[in-house]
Amino acid sequence: QVQLVESGGGLVQPGGSLRLSCAASGDAMDYRAIGWFRQAPGKQREGVSCISNIDGSTYYADSIQGRFTISRDHAKNTLYLQMNSLELEDTAVYYCATAHTSPLSIRPLCRSPYEFDYWGQGTQVTVSS
Repeated sequence: QVQLVESGGGLVQPGGSLRLSCAASGDAMDYRAIGWFRQAPGKQREGVSCISNIDGSTYYADSIQGRFTISRDHAKNTLYLQMNSLELEDTAVYYCATAHTSPLSIRPLCRSPYEFDYWGQGTQVTVSS
């Protein structure tokens, strides 16, 4: 059984910060990569940031580079996304997902949501003044 549970979303003003968490359990721990994705109304789901479980390499989307930071706490089996300097355009449902079989390296993998096998239920992030 694979379980991914996101938390930490909410309403924040432009320029504010949030930290998202994704608690992983079960077979979700046997992944090649784990990452954060987001989907805004009327838009396709996009990769925000991912980290490889093979070599620790990371990917950040250009739109959030320098503002968001991905990290993991192995002891707690938890993935984080620290989001600073939030912008209106960051409003979306944020999902955590794991990829278990894809051979892609982290950059093309994170840009391909369909390569990910298991997904959490999502957490809403709303940036509004």
